[in-house]
Amino acid sequence: MLDQWRRRRAARRLRGGDGHELRGFRWWQLLGRSLFHLRLTRIDGRRTEYAVDVRHRGEGEDAEVRAHLYLDGRHRAQSRVPASFPVPGGHIEVATSGFGLKRCHYVTADGSEHQLTPDPRSGEGRRARLDREHPALSRWIGVVSVVLLLVGVGLNLLQVLEPVSQIPPVHEVTGTFASPVVLPFWLNLTLGAGAALGSAERALRLRYSWLLDGAGN
Repeated sequence: MLDQWRRRRAARRLRGGDGHELRGFRWWQLLGRSLFHLRLTRIDGRRTEYAVDVRHRGEGEDAEVRAHLYLDGRHRAQSRVPASFPVPGGHIEVATSGFGLKRCHYVTADGSEHQLTPDPRSGEGRRARLDREHPALSRWIGVVSVVLLLVGVGLNLLQVLEPVSQIPPVHEVTGTFASPVVLPFWLNLTLGAGAALGSAERALRLRYSWLLDGAGN
């Protein structure tokens, strides 16, 4: 039921494309653009290629983040995110966070999911190549990202508890909470930046947790 409601909402956001040609990925777009590909075989045996292009800094006068769908290099459709594009055999789901993509998957009619392939020149593609060529280093980077986020979430929780405990109804029950950790401004800023980098690194792998990554948004 919830999935059907989400798809109906996504369908209302869907707009037709204008047929313009897909532009290649450039190195200076590493921090602001995601580009993924999906190759499908039609019933008649013809191979087609879909591409999903997302500019994370927003577009147009409203600065909305939109996903664009291309078929064989030509613009076919666009939608504000989260987006759902119908394609043969299923649909492509696209969702973003404050740090990049958190979902770009082909969902078939039977419910199976397959992540699209990142363009090798994109940030996601370069991160995937690092994972293939240096798996041990890739795992360590992933662990560091999670640690940075856990530290950030813990500090945020401590900072939130103190003012919340001063609300009269809460104070009557719990008393005033005093944070045992008081950090200098520069260290708070450094740890916040580290948490943001951790979320950005996880976004390159389309990893997302509402508790970890959502706390940094």
